[in-house]
Amino acid sequence: MELHFPRRNGIIDEQIDQLIATTEGVHYPELVREMIISALKSGQDTDYLADLKLLNNTMKEMRYTNKVFAPYRAKKKVTIFGSARTERHEPIYQKCVRLAGDLAKKGYMIITGGGPGIMLAGNEGAGSENSFAVNIRLPFEQSPNPVMFDNPRLVTYKYFFSRKVAFVKESDAIAVFPGGFGTLDEAMEVFTLIQTGKTSPKPLVLIDDAGGYWEEWFEFIKDHLLGKGYISAEDFSIFTVTQDEQEALKVIEEFYKIYHSLRFVDGRLIIRLNKELSTADLDQLENEFPELRAPGTKISRTAPLPEEADEPDLLHLPRIALHFDHQHYGLLMAFIRRINTF
Repeated sequence: MELHFPRRNGIIDEQIDQLIATTEGVHYPELVREMIISALKSGQDTDYLADLKLLNNTMKEMRYTNKVFAPYRAKKKVTIFGSARTERHEPIYQKCVRLAGDLAKKGYMIITGGGPGIMLAGNEGAGSENSFAVNIRLPFEQSPNPVMFDNPRLVTYKYFFSRKVAFVKESDAIAVFPGGFGTLDEAMEVFTLIQTGKTSPKPLVLIDDAGGYWEEWFEFIKDHLLGKGYISAEDFSIFTVTQDEQEALKVIEEFYKIYHSLRFVDGRLIIRLNKELSTADLDQLENEFPELRAPGTKISRTAPLPEEADEPDLLHLPRIALHFDHQHYGLLMAFIRRINTF
């Protein structure tokens, strides 16, 4: 029997509806119904066991990720990346401990990969009670660190891609310390996701060591990526390089001074704010960032839209709306920082 996502599967739809009703407590049953249809269609489409195992394990990993993070949705979180091989006596390790501790004092929770090195420093600085660990099964280097061992906020993944989703999806800011291939892979993915709008705007801070690890990287980016036209100058708004953990803390905190969050509704960009902007503020934003708006449109205040009813805890926030061009995401980061100056 060929299955369809629209309701034309006859008895199969009836049986799925009955299963959901019998299970009880299922949220958004229409979405869950489609997930069940997807699973059945996968069983029909695929006779290769490894492919079905990948789909099954991915679903299980993401379900458990949501379960672990859900109780802390209202808490801001900072993901920390960095080398698993950084030793406790190194200055950059102690810098990470201090930054994580200061963030925890400000009410942030810390997400790390749960291993040794910089990951341990992040969890150590924040403390077990303020930490998450999204670990990965590897034959070396990556058993849970002592701070997070047996912690209920420890999640262990089989797949790197599931783990990366958790790192970015659950975070409100990213701090990247020097590291190897894995650290650079994680950092470059965040660059790409912010640049293309595939994740919400968030501070990305590159914490440098005394040897200028990120400064040398920055020179390479300027000379070879910008110099050859592979990126635009506005993409430099995506990140901050600093050796000072207090500056890193300030960059993260100030990003959410007035800006709260955003979402797209019917082609309009809705920006939720912690305080209302004046007409003069909006005029200034229009004059300074004309490239962000579709031609002939304006930035305006708006009440919460009906589509936002699924986020009831945010309905009280003031909002502005604009017809964003979906191209200048680096400029959007600069736009948010400008909002935070009013």
